[in-house]
Amino acid sequence: MRRLLCLSALPLIVLAQPALGQAGDAHAGHRMTPPEAEEATPQDHSGHAMDHSTMDHGEMDHGQMDHGEMDHSQMDHSGMDHSSMGHAAAPPNPPVAPPPPGAFAGPQYAADADFDPAQMQRARDVLRREHGGMAMGVVMIDRLEAQLRKGREGYSFEADAWFGGDIDRLWIKANGEGAFGGQLDSVELQALWSHAIGPWFNLQAGARQDLRSGPERTHAVVAINGLAPYFFEVEGALFLSTQGELTAHAEAEYDQRLTQRLILQPAVGLKLSAQAIPELGLGSGVTSAEAGLRLRYEFQREFAPYVGVQYEHSFGETARLRRAAGDGDRGWSFLIGLRAWF
Repeated sequence: MRRLLCLSALPLIVLAQPALGQAGDAHAGHRMTPPEAEEATPQDHSGHAMDHSTMDHGEMDHGQMDHGEMDHSQMDHSGMDHSSMGHAAAPPNPPVAPPPPGAFAGPQYAADADFDPAQMQRARDVLRREHGGMAMGVVMIDRLEAQLRKGREGYSFEADAWFGGDIDRLWIKANGEGAFGGQLDSVELQALWSHAIGPWFNLQAGARQDLRSGPERTHAVVAINGLAPYFFEVEGALFLSTQGELTAHAEAEYDQRLTQRLILQPAVGLKLSAQAIPELGLGSGVTSAEAGLRLRYEFQREFAPYVGVQYEHSFGETARLRRAAGDGDRGWSFLIGLRAWF
């Protein structure tokens, strides 16, 4: 009876529905639910609730569905898994040709991507050479001065010259002293190979030859010099003579600019000996120390006369040997000198 009542009411329901087929919906003939009823339970065509969980989709015939009007250009394929799709094997990458002979083999530069690496390396070599990589040379007369002291007036000099590049150089050093009206008391000549061990310091090694009125010596030399923090110029050296005598010296100086041309230079030096060397007038330990103050005026950077004072002091056995030789073991000197380079 219930089924008969439903079938008798079906024509009325069909007549009350709008013609949905005109909207071009693929499911024409079904009732479209209004927005406020989207959460309602779906029903079948007979008015009963539809349970999709019990529906068997395996018997649905998709072959009868019309897919011809589907627009695939609007579909989002980014989430599709193509790993299981069969594709033809991609051809292998062609082998990369080896770089031409002489090409730059170091770190890759951006310009090498657009230009020949060999030509770019030649250009970099020229740039490096023109901005400090070329060989250069300097002759420096650091001190050429008269030393005026009580009871003895003399002179001394200190000069060096180097030739080479930024990393390796040949370094020649010379210093000596004597008395006015007499011969040189002593001269030290050094020939050193200098190698930069950083932006501020050089390691040096070579030989030293002493020329003096007394016994002469030849030494092997190891030294380090450079610019310490706060612009202190420092140097330390070890000397090993052919007689097995080990000596050393250390010195530091600082250029304090009072004006662009007037410069005050304090300097200190210390000499040591590992053993007593009586024939050279040296005792063991700290043999002597000196401290000086020089004020120079640079008429040109390459030409600067100066005046100053210096104090020298000998210690221990060295002081006794100097007194025995008739020389003072300590004292002040007034200095007049010249500093120049070219």
